[in-house]
Amino acid sequence: MSIKSLLIANRGEIAIRIISTAKKMGIKSYVIKTTKEPNETYLQMADEVIEFPAKHDEIPEFLDIESIILIAKKHKINAIHPGYGFLAENPYFAKRCEEQGIIFIGPSPDAIYKMGNKTIAKQIAGKHNIPLLKGSVESIKSFTEAERIAEKIGYPVILKAAAGVGGRGMRIVEKSSEMAKLFKLATSEAQKAFNDSSVFIEKYVRNPRHIEFQIFGDKHGNVIHLGERECSIQRKHQKLLEEAPSVAIDDTLRKKMGEEAVKIAKAVNYYSAGTVEFLLDSEKKYFFMEMNTRIQVEHPVTEMVTGLDLIEWQIRIANGEKLPLKQNEVKINGWSIECRINAEDVQSNFSPFLGTIKNISIPRSKNVRIDTGIREGTEITPYFDSMIAKLIVHGENRELAIETALNALQKFKIKGIKTTIPFCKAVLNNKAFRLGKLNTSFIENELKELYFQEPDEELMAALFVIYSHAKELKSETAAVLNYDKGKHLTPWVLNKRIKSL
Repeated sequence: MSIKSLLIANRGEIAIRIISTAKKMGIKSYVIKTTKEPNETYLQMADEVIEFPAKHDEIPEFLDIESIILIAKKHKINAIHPGYGFLAENPYFAKRCEEQGIIFIGPSPDAIYKMGNKTIAKQIAGKHNIPLLKGSVESIKSFTEAERIAEKIGYPVILKAAAGVGGRGMRIVEKSSEMAKLFKLATSEAQKAFNDSSVFIEKYVRNPRHIEFQIFGDKHGNVIHLGERECSIQRKHQKLLEEAPSVAIDDTLRKKMGEEAVKIAKAVNYYSAGTVEFLLDSEKKYFFMEMNTRIQVEHPVTEMVTGLDLIEWQIRIANGEKLPLKQNEVKINGWSIECRINAEDVQSNFSPFLGTIKNISIPRSKNVRIDTGIREGTEITPYFDSMIAKLIVHGENRELAIETALNALQKFKIKGIKTTIPFCKAVLNNKAFRLGKLNTSFIENELKELYFQEPDEELMAALFVIYSHAKELKSETAAVLNYDKGKHLTPWVLNKRIKSL
């Protein structure tokens, strides 16, 4: 069955990203309109917008499997793309699509289940001799069992939700006296987040790098990888900035780790996009951590260095096509960095920031890409994740990529809310980061200032507000700000004139 129409069971920037590729491929795109976001940008981009049926329960719209299936059947849509998050790693959703004759753009329900459960994934990795950290190979039933294993492998240890993603259900245990309390917290959080309280335990590696390999498989048994991504800039296990490739990986190590990633994917007959994640210690020893069975938020950095459209690959593979490249044909060109722009107040411990975007100025150039679902007038609500945009850049080498990212961040202006743009600037300006000295404790150990403020930034911000207000008031404010032969004085010209006084 060929994909003719596509329902995107997601929202925001990933919905727009999928719509873009669907249009390129001549596939009709459908999106869901909810009462929480009646005027959002992604709704303007799709070919058709479908009103979500009135709800009488507490299931969020993008988690309501049966209603989404019903929408697809009613409108005769023959494929569903879940994006990332929400239903992307739900084996039941993939199975329901399969049962209803709808093409699920993602891996098989069996692969999602096996790789989504971290204890099963670890067991499969162990059977194929992929390096693992010491710990339990099955879920642990009590804190006393956890204590016994921890004493055997040595503290510190980490408790992880068996069904977890995004860092939820994780607790680092430094000593025996902390185990009972942290075991209870980890299992409780796992139950609330994933409806599964199962946790496992493993040796905790201090200050490792987080390295992930982008893999792709087709339905004909072929699997390749598209290189690695460095994801070590994290806060509370949440990724904040990614790059490809990694300064820690040379060709020999890349080949070895890539082969391990392909091996575990083949073990579950994997097809579609997936990410095999490793911890890499200071001695360049790596350990399998988990596999994400979906497209990742940070997939654009891989697209930038390979020149490939990974969403198109997903759709073509779902259509039954073979992978277009063999492993030796994959080429990595240059360097790419992605900065996640979140609606958060960095100076208030990264707390979510709600409000309305009053003005936005997006940088545009050949080596800069912005994936976003916001515009002027967009309201940031508490209903969804705080990420509002991704800034992705490409350079011939890492140094040029860093400079391109900094230049783009300088031009990226969002007024009305606080964002993590100043944090991204702080990271990119940091000496240790520039030297490639990264690990998952980078923010705690290396970043003395979480907030980078440009010289005269407050003045520029004030001038930007004046300039924006002038646009609204037009002739009245124009008289106040003055014109030079019909040319409007921008804040940057004004700033230059002020400095010359």
